[in-house]
Amino acid sequence: MITLLIFGGLALAIVFYLISVFNELTKERILVKEGWSGVGTFLQQRNDVIPNMVEIVKGYAGHENKTLVEVTQWRNKSAQATTKQEQMEADAGLSRSLLDFYSVTEQYPDLKANQNFLQLQNDLASLEEKINQSRRYYNGTVREFNQSRAVFPKNIVASMFGFNEETFFQEDPSAKTAPKIS
Repeated sequence: MITLLIFGGLALAIVFYLISVFNELTKERILVKEGWSGVGTFLQQRNDVIPNMVEIVKGYAGHENKTLVEVTQWRNKSAQATTKQEQMEADAGLSRSLLDFYSVTEQYPDLKANQNFLQLQNDLASLEEKINQSRRYYNGTVREFNQSRAVFPKNIVASMFGFNEETFFQEDPSAKTAPKIS
């Protein structure tokens, strides 16, 4: 009878431990989703600002069509992205095309003095900072979650209940090389 109680108590302790680990991993996964949602919110706000900037620049630099079309295409890809990978690729492409876009705008002093353009440019700069902060938060939650699910004995519980590794928000590979300005 005592042996049965010991095994029953041990089994109960194991069940409570599994529940505890499961709940902890679930909370961490929710934080990862929250972090991704924050990134998505600021990316959407940026996508909302860009068409207004493009329209203003068209009035000054309509013949710079290639750059304007590229910004618009990457903005649309960003808005239509359905997976994290698609969103990261669209974000990298949009960041590159915005650098070209700003290079074009530097050639037009009247544009640089336009109050609407300046306000949108300031809004976009503020959003870029918020996006970077959101990326750091997201990557921090991914790091915590991935660390939790990788260590023993949590890795056993994670694999039993399908807690898969999350993907970090990757930097654009071209960001490692300085842009050429001519």
